[in-house]
Amino acid sequence: MDDTLKRLLDAEVRAEKIAQEAEQGQERVIQQAMQDARVAEERFRASIPELHLSQIDKADERAGQTVAELRRRYDERHIQLRDMAEQREDQALDAAFALLIDTRL
Repeated sequence: MDDTLKRLLDAEVRAEKIAQEAEQGQERVIQQAMQDARVAEERFRASIPELHLSQIDKADERAGQTVAELRRRYDERHIQLRDMAEQREDQALDAAFALLIDTRL
């Protein structure tokens, strides 16, 4: 009986040691995961200025494209208005002369 009791106590001690080692292993895994998360967070924080610059560059590029498109439209409209003015120049001069020489005034 003594031998059985001794084996049971030895098994309990080994089981407790295994449980403690498992808890320590779990704690190491948790600490490593927390450290990895901190490193990833720091890496992300360090990349924020670069991300901002990238977004600013993209916005600047889009603004430049918009300005170029507006200039193109303005130039097209300006040409259309100039053509219309030239087409009606003779009519405008005739009307102006007619007003100048109108004796009814």
